[in-house]
Amino acid sequence: MESQSQYIGSNSGMDGVDQKEGKVANQRKTGTCESILRILAFMLTATAAVVLGVSKQTEIVSVQILPTLSPIDLPATAKWHYLSAFVYFVVANAIACAYAAFSLVLSFANRGTKSSLGLVIILLDLLMVALLFSCNGAATAIGLMGYQGNSHVQWNKVCNVFGRFCNHAAAAIVLSMLGSLAFMYLVVLAALGLHRRSK
Repeated sequence: MESQSQYIGSNSGMDGVDQKEGKVANQRKTGTCESILRILAFMLTATAAVVLGVSKQTEIVSVQILPTLSPIDLPATAKWHYLSAFVYFVVANAIACAYAAFSLVLSFANRGTKSSLGLVIILLDLLMVALLFSCNGAATAIGLMGYQGNSHVQWNKVCNVFGRFCNHAAAAIVLSMLGSLAFMYLVVLAALGLHRRSK
């Protein structure tokens, strides 16, 4: 009878050890997933900023000043800093890229500790989601204007002339959107972690 109670006592001690090992393994898995998402967010936002930042296209455009005169051929250049929405897009992606690198270092320093730094990182991740979604919306609106034009205000489409520039802008927007989703998944991961800890 005594040996049975000792066996039961030792078995319950093993359950506690198994639970601790499970928590440690779960923390490692979450930490690895978080690091991968931060590296992915860094790469995507950096690539988006560079793709649009170096994009430039010069074309010869016919301009007709008066209907009675023949059109004049002039060189016209499309650059990202000619449109404020694209300036906002490049700057926002550069900020998100720098933050992703900085937060990766902070998350390594904060791993395994229970400090308020984790909450600050979550709030900054959420801020990056908002920043990236807003710059993506602004760049997409201008991109659609360039692609389709707007007949109500007599804005002609320009993507039929500057096709390569428009394609680079579209690729940059897609990359930035994927980067913002990586930051959003980081926020979801942190929220799930807080939910698990509160139980």
